Amino acid sequence: MKNKNQLIEEVLNCIQQATDRVDRSSNDVTLVAVSKTHPIEDIVVAYQAGIRHFGENRADELAKKAIQLSHLKDLQWHFIGHLQTRQSKIVAEYAHCFHAVDRVKIAEHLSKQLQKLDHILPVFIEVNVSGEKSKGGFSCDDWENDQQQRDSFLKAVTTIAALPNLNIHGLMAMAPFKASKELIRNIFKSLHQLSEWLNRELPELKAKELSMGMSGDFEIAVEEGATHVRVGSAIFGKRGSAISPKP
Repeated sequence: MKNKNQLIEEVLNCIQQATDRVDRSSNDVTLVAVSKTHPIEDIVVAYQAGIRHFGENRADELAKKAIQLSHLKDLQWHFIGHLQTRQSKIVAEYAHCFHAVDRVKIAEHLSKQLQKLDHILPVFIEVNVSGEKSKGGFSCDDWENDQQQRDSFLKAVTTIAALPNLNIHGLMAMAPFKASKELIRNIFKSLHQLSEWLNRELPELKAKELSMGMSGDFEIAVEEGATHVRVGSAIFGKRGSAISPKP
């Protein structure tokens, strides 16, 4: 069984090769190790191997881990899951970045909590470019052809951008779990093009970062412009499975 350092090195090498293929710098890609459901011990091993960004999708689990690892001052927590309004206080307090602003209401709740804490939170707007009913986010599956869809999305982003203590860094989307490489690439390409359109419409936004790509498709995402990839099983193994520290 490969140890943690080997798994991380493989992922980093894949990112390097993907950026080389499209003449990008690997320094422009942030690797977020999706540590949800994995114990503290696994995170510590990954941290010792050089990982600094970790992704959680449950507010209570985020708080517990953040408190236990608060001595690691450069560790960055990314909340990557759907957030209920009652959990917004936890994310406002412990997350360094939130990848799934999928509705104006949650942005408003986060903004209120952040103002109380005097925190600024970088966020990604989650969009659904695949059209899958199981996916969250603002509907943008036909944004190039549907004026109403574009107008609705633009209005939502403008509203969120005006909220205090939120800093929109860019857009986030997920590709279908079981799809051809061609379809996955088209979805990531569509997100990138949507980002370019949005920044032309709102040049003051300067929200050009893209959170897209997971263990099965992050190389394609990097080739299509991802600045953040959320990789779990390729680093930690299957959910809930332990990893072994380097001998």
